[in-house]
Amino acid sequence: MIPLSLFLACSSSPSTPAEAPPRALTLAGSSTVQPVVEIAGQAFEASHPGTRVDVQGGGSSVGISSARSGLADIGTVSRALKPEEADLTATTIGLDGIALIVHADNPLHAITHDQVVAIYTGATSNWSALGGPDRAITVVNKEAGRSTLELFEAHFGLKDKIMPSAVIIGPNGQAITTVAGNPDAIAYVSIGSAAVAEEEGTRIRRLTLDGVEASVENVANSTYPLMRPLNLVTKGAPAGLAKEFVDFVASPEGQAIVRKEDFVPVSGAAAAH
Repeated sequence: MIPLSLFLACSSSPSTPAEAPPRALTLAGSSTVQPVVEIAGQAFEASHPGTRVDVQGGGSSVGISSARSGLADIGTVSRALKPEEADLTATTIGLDGIALIVHADNPLHAITHDQVVAIYTGATSNWSALGGPDRAITVVNKEAGRSTLELFEAHFGLKDKIMPSAVIIGPNGQAITTVAGNPDAIAYVSIGSAAVAEEEGTRIRRLTLDGVEASVENVANSTYPLMRPLNLVTKGAPAGLAKEFVDFVASPEGQAIVRKEDFVPVSGAAAAH
């Protein structure tokens, strides 16, 4: 008689090898960099079968803290690293500027440094002072932790001076939607994000700043006065799957995505501590 255990072993179907779990890569941080890495992530997954790229927002401060703590493999940060962030490595994948935007129906097309300061401190509160209609200005500001806020405050000397009654928003898309829905609003956002929105028919307009058009071309030629780098940040030098992704975004294919999203690509993207 055949032992039952042997019978069961012989009669069972051959075991199928378990599929290897997908390699996972997590990115978090800047809303400005987010659309670039989302599209790059899809292209990376297509060329790296078995890989999953998860992209989250939260702002540049989240990008720094997530990369530092290990909650994300790569932090996305739309500014240069600070001296106290020397434990991190930043790879610049593109350049961007910050544009002042108004509703498309607003007659204003240009603004100066001093006018921005007056609006954001509350010294100028009506569009009539700038040649517009007799209507109160709705000032839109960024929430704490956004690199766009830090750069805006630094450029215009507005640290701790922005009017407390300003409307507080988060990512670029929220600011663009707010202005597109309010003819009296003014906000500041990524030039790349604003350019894409305008191309899609969103009712906003970028304002010339101190006589220089807020365009991708003027970021590229360094004539626009308010610029910043777009960085992928890792704890130490990028390694493993994170390095593969960073190298992909820095490659000609990845830089074409940067350009398509209306940011300025950087030739030979380099990492720096």
